[in-house]
Amino acid sequence: MDTLFTWLIAAIVLGFFVIRYWRANKRSEALAHAAAARGANFSDGPKAQHPHIHADSCIGCGACVTACPEGDVLALVGGKAAIVNGHKCIGHGLCAEECPVGAITMVMAKASASADLPALSESLETTVPNLFIAGELGGLALIKNAVNQGVSCVNEIANRLEDLRSGTHTENVYDIIIAGAGPAGIAASLRAAELSISTLTLERETVGGTVSKYPRQKLVMTSPVEFPLHGKFRKTQLSKEELLAFWEEVMRRTDLNIHTNEGIASVTRESNGIFSVRTSLGEYRARTIILALGRAGTPRKLGVKGEELPHVLYRLIEADHYTHKNILIVGGGDSAVEAAMGLAHQPGNRVTISYRSAAFSRLKDRNAKRIEEHIRANKLEVIFNSVPSEFREGSVLLDVEGETRELANDVVWIFAGGTSPTNFLKECGIALGSVELSQSEKEQSHPALAILT
Repeated sequence: MDTLFTWLIAAIVLGFFVIRYWRANKRSEALAHAAAARGANFSDGPKAQHPHIHADSCIGCGACVTACPEGDVLALVGGKAAIVNGHKCIGHGLCAEECPVGAITMVMAKASASADLPALSESLETTVPNLFIAGELGGLALIKNAVNQGVSCVNEIANRLEDLRSGTHTENVYDIIIAGAGPAGIAASLRAAELSISTLTLERETVGGTVSKYPRQKLVMTSPVEFPLHGKFRKTQLSKEELLAFWEEVMRRTDLNIHTNEGIASVTRESNGIFSVRTSLGEYRARTIILALGRAGTPRKLGVKGEELPHVLYRLIEADHYTHKNILIVGGGDSAVEAAMGLAHQPGNRVTISYRSAAFSRLKDRNAKRIEEHIRANKLEVIFNSVPSEFREGSVLLDVEGETRELANDVVWIFAGGTSPTNFLKECGIALGSVELSQSEKEQSHPALAILT
C-alpha cells in the first residue's frame, strides 16, 4: 500500500509539471500565431548569424526559447521550435548551446539577406588589400564577436608589418587607422598598443559607439570577454554603464591615440598602397585600415545649437524604456512617424513631431492612415512648417513660420536621413556579397562546441 501511495504522489507531481509545460507551450504557440496574424512575425528574416533548426531532431522542449536573451526570437509552433522574430536575432548562439539534442546549428543568412554585407576573407580582409572590417559592419553582432575580431585584425596586420614598412618609406604614415571606437575599435586599439604599433583611432561621436546610446542598464554581454591590456571580464552580465566606465578608463591611457567627434568621410588607396583617410578636420595616411563601424550608417545632422547634448539622438533603441517623457521627433518620413507612433503608445509620453513641410508627402499608405488616426485621437501632435532652432536642457525652440515656440522636452530624435554604410563601402572600393566565416568561427557555430556570444 505504501509503495502504491508513493507512486500515486509521484504521478501527481509529474502530471502537474507536464500540464504546466504543456500549457506554457500552448501559450507560446498562441502568441506566436497571434503575432503572425498581425504581420509582426515571419516577415523580416535574420540578417546575419542565426540559428538553423533541424525539425526532425527537435523534441520541442523549449530550452532554446527560454535561453534566448532577446526574448521572443524563437517560439514553439506545432510542438517544434521555430524562428518567429528573425529580425531580432543578433546571433547569441545560446539557443544552440542549450539544445539538449543538438537540433540547432548557427549559420549565416542566405546570400540575398547578406547581399549588402562586405565580402571578407578568413582574416577579415576585404577585397581591397590591407583594408579590414571588424564587428557589426561585417555581419556578426555582439560585443564578444566584435572584440575578438578587432584583436584578430591587428594580429593579422602585425604579421604583415615588416613587409608593409619595407615597401613604403613614407614619413608621417600610421601603421593602422581604425575607424570607430566601439567594442571592435577599442579592442583593436588596445591590441595595437600592446604590440607597439603606431595607430590612430577615429570616432565620429563618443567612445562606446552604439552601446552609449542605449537607454538603460542594458545587458550588453552574455558571456566573459577579454580585452587586451586589461584581461577578462569575469561577469557574464555586464551593464552598459559598467562597460562605458571601462572605456572611459581606456581613454585615460596616454599611449592610445583616439580622436572623438571626428568621423571618416572617405578612404582612398594610393598607387603605392598607402591609404589616404579624409575627415572633417584633416587628412591622415596609413598602411592599413580597420573599419570597425556599426550598421546604422552616418546620420545627417541639422547643425542646430545644442545638437551635441546627450538627449539628442538619431536612432531609436528600445522604445518601451522611454515613459513619461516630453519627446520631440524631427522629420516627416516613415522612420520618423513610426518612431513617434511607437513612443506615443508608451505610458505618460507626450510626443510632438516637427516637420519642415506643410503636410506629409512621402509616407507609405499604411503609415499615412495610422498617423492621421493618431492625430485625430490626440495621441501625438504634429507641428508642420517648423524646424528646430535650438536644443536646451529641458526644452527645445522651434521656428514655426518665422515665430519662435518653446516646448518642454526630455528627449529628441532626429530622422533626417544619412549616409548608408553600404554606400560608404562601395565608395571605398569594397565588393559586397556573402560573408565568409573563418574556420574557427565555423567550428564555434556548431552546438557541440563553444558558441560566439
